[in-house]
Amino acid sequence: MRQINQIVEEMKAGAFRELLRDIYVDEGVIGYQEERYVRALGEYVKIFGEQEVEIYSAPGRSEVGGNHTDHQHGMVLATSINLDAIAIVNKNEDSSVNIYSDGYGMIELCADELEKRPEEESTSAGLIRGVLAGLSERGYKVGGFNAYVTSDVLNGAGMSSSAAFETIIGTIISGLYNDMVISMVEIAQVGQYAENVYFGKPCGLMDQTACAVGGLIHIDFADPAKPIVEKVNVDFEEHKYSLCIVDTKGSHHDLTDDYAKIPEEMKLVAEFFGKEFLREVPKADFYANIAALREKTGDRPVLRALHFFEDNDRVADQVNALNNGDFEGFLKMIKQSGDSSFKYLQNIYTNKDVQNQSMSIALAVSEMTLKDHGVCRVHGGGFAGTIQAFVQNDFVETYRAALDAVFGEGACHVLKVRKYGGMKVM
Repeated sequence: MRQINQIVEEMKAGAFRELLRDIYVDEGVIGYQEERYVRALGEYVKIFGEQEVEIYSAPGRSEVGGNHTDHQHGMVLATSINLDAIAIVNKNEDSSVNIYSDGYGMIELCADELEKRPEEESTSAGLIRGVLAGLSERGYKVGGFNAYVTSDVLNGAGMSSSAAFETIIGTIISGLYNDMVISMVEIAQVGQYAENVYFGKPCGLMDQTACAVGGLIHIDFADPAKPIVEKVNVDFEEHKYSLCIVDTKGSHHDLTDDYAKIPEEMKLVAEFFGKEFLREVPKADFYANIAALREKTGDRPVLRALHFFEDNDRVADQVNALNNGDFEGFLKMIKQSGDSSFKYLQNIYTNKDVQNQSMSIALAVSEMTLKDHGVCRVHGGGFAGTIQAFVQNDFVETYRAALDAVFGEGACHVLKVRKYGGMKVM
């Protein structure tokens, strides 16, 4: 641990620029990150006083392939991005966990009291308690700490701000109490446990794994207890394309039921074949039984299952294309995945509010603007939040201007792939 005033002086003098460049990739954001870290350190002092501290980071993520495939034990392609949550942290000895989350205020709980509390469902306190409980159940040491957390991962916008938060809590416990020996895959699994059990939101493991592990990764969840994680080496700059995320300013508030219906309906199809998850059902058997399935489950579960089978296969094809240098083929499959999500998965807007279709508008404006200069698709869970586009570098400003004109200045974010997941910065 290091004294805050010393870190601030060195940060202002530029001593950490190479470290920040390594983490955040983009030279254009280094000044912003220096100011952000100094501000966070100052806020910690205001709340907890001048202390020796450590600094932790956990990134947001961008889903690149496999939309809603993970909760059916399928495959995904995902990447960490250079937006993150950072935490200024000091270990304490009284088992109290005191986390001041920027914009949300103080959260207090005891590391010795980790039973689920129904009143904490859908709260940050539930996520924190769930992560600590999950790590404790796995035999790891947990304890108290003070932390100031701030995040520039867009909240409610499909970049997994909650998974970044779960990851940073798990990484703090790994660093403070377990010598950083907890694997990032385990931290991801514990994050999913916290979100499923303590927060009360059904989700797969993709968000947490992408945030925790870092880099562009291919994940196979055939056995969720032991997901197979493979790094995919591709330099988007080499192909002269940028990753753009457009925030349509739609909130995920009150959409939990819409998300829950997707795995619920997919499982109805799996149950028709005596299975629990669609990954266990032979694709040929599904197609041979569509008529019977329609009668048994209704049409939407069939369409959503169809999306799963095709998008799951598409992930492997995307990885092969990237490994073989076929970037045009990869882009074509990005568009195919987006079309499948809109037509079959049906997660672009909620049918409870058909007059609010910000993502539909974003996709339409993107296609009309991009033409042969890029491709776009839904990003993340859907229903609200963000879309994703891969845009030729020399067309990025044209694309940004078109989308900002619809959704407001700063709606289009040009991001970089970050190679680190959850980490101790210093």
